[in-house]
Amino acid sequence: MAQIVDTTDFYVGLKFRWQDGIWEIVEYDHHKMGRGGAVVRTKLRNVETGATVDNSFKSGEKFERVVYDEKPAQYSYRDGEDYVFMDLANYDQLTLSPEVLGETTKYLTDHMEIKLEMFEGRVMGIELPMSVVLKVVETPPSFKGDTVSGGGKPATLETGLVVTVPVFIEPGEEIVVDTRTGLYIERAKK
Repeated sequence: MAQIVDTTDFYVGLKFRWQDGIWEIVEYDHHKMGRGGAVVRTKLRNVETGATVDNSFKSGEKFERVVYDEKPAQYSYRDGEDYVFMDLANYDQLTLSPEVLGETTKYLTDHMEIKLEMFEGRVMGIELPMSVVLKVVETPPSFKGDTVSGGGKPATLETGLVVTVPVFIEPGEEIVVDTRTGLYIERAKK
């Protein structure tokens, strides 16, 4: 039985059928109009093609929610542009394109265990752990007296991801990053 959701149920990451495809909500915002009903403005990503679109929906519009089956897997290596994973149930290798993976590629590290999101026998994407430990490869040096500002500085991590870190973080250190928000959490415990 299909699960139905309407615009009041929207959240970032929700996947639903729309226009002969499966779409994931990247951003959304409810807008109350003067005398009319509310409108929900969204940024959507087609999970099959990776294309993104902006679209507005009337409040109360209904959609079929897409619920994925999950399969444990492990990231193995990169093969050109593609990413190779090993299915932990049967040890088969699966190759996924950057279009299917989207922004999750910025958090992948060797031998990371993830969950493959399956729908009707196809891999639609992956679910990462809530946080990941990544090494800082480049960040500007801190300077004396900079601790007063309480701000941060940009740091480029081993995967190419750029995050804002406290001024005391130096190249070569490992930090913990939240994979849902892309924000620095703390220094990695040794």
